[in-house]
Amino acid sequence: MTLRNERVRKTLMKEIADIIQKDIKTPGMASVLDVEVAHDNSFAKVFYSVFGSDEQKEKTIEIIEKNTSKIRYEIGKRIRLRLTPELRFVYDNSIERGSKVNELIEKISRGEL
Repeated sequence: MTLRNERVRKTLMKEIADIIQKDIKTPGMASVLDVEVAHDNSFAKVFYSVFGSDEQKEKTIEIIEKNTSKIRYEIGKRIRLRLTPELRFVYDNSIERGSKVNELIEKISRGEL
């Protein structure tokens, strides 16, 4: 990844997180974990996680997917790029899985399992 792509990636992460927090009303708290940007900046895959109840997670995922074009439009206004990347949001529950694994390890170390 070039230095420019890395800069674009970090800027996209920051701006997408800001747009989701301030402009898109979601019941759960969404957090942008990472962004993968194509070498020509034409496409970006946005990995995100949602904190909240299962119902809040489902609704938040639905809202983010419905508002993908709005988020892309806002990115186009905020970041000066030759081409505003097409966005694809990918829900990532690895933090959730990690905390469950940590819980199990703690229970095992306390002799509860």
